[in-house]
Amino acid sequence: MKTLKAHWNNIFSNKADRELGWYEKDVSQTLWFLDEIPRNTSNVVFLPDAGTSLLVDELLSKGYQLILNDISDEALNALRERTGEKEGVSWLQHDISEPLPADIPQVDIWIDRAVLHFLLDEADIEGYFANLHTVVKPGGWVLLAEFSTLGAPKCAGLELHRYSVNEMSRRMGSEFELIRSEEYTFINPFGDPRPYIYALYKRLHG
Repeated sequence: MKTLKAHWNNIFSNKADRELGWYEKDVSQTLWFLDEIPRNTSNVVFLPDAGTSLLVDELLSKGYQLILNDISDEALNALRERTGEKEGVSWLQHDISEPLPADIPQVDIWIDRAVLHFLLDEADIEGYFANLHTVVKPGGWVLLAEFSTLGAPKCAGLELHRYSVNEMSRRMGSEFELIRSEEYTFINPFGDPRPYIYALYKRLHG
């Protein structure tokens, strides 16, 4: 049986970015939510399964420190080739449902666009949120952008777990306050609408 790593490596090694169903040329929807967060270029941002997203380029241009994670080393290699070696950038090839390495520092911002919804097993979902709770600082921020309950049931040949704000908030737990949420329809490179739910959370100080 093909592993998830092999599945994503096959996709990233055989398709150009514009051929990917989640390719987003304009990342302003995510940046609009980030405008809610007090600007501080010393902030450390964790991107689970960063892929080859152009959001990385935008964050680099704004001076953020980044931890770029993906299960696919092909994706990370392509991203590194495009952006070059940058100071303040860490690269992490890792399955985000598995415990993160102990040396990962706490971060100010966690940004997930279209990652969480690929996790189906409850143990994997719980593993994801355990990582999030471990690395996001008190006072830190989390932006989740996932297929909504109105979204397509599959993407990249994989079944999806679609989300409502209520489920997101339940899984985030009482340590996190919902600051803003919005339904958003992303039009993919093939012209197909993809309903998303965006939700921004702030971690309460203990």
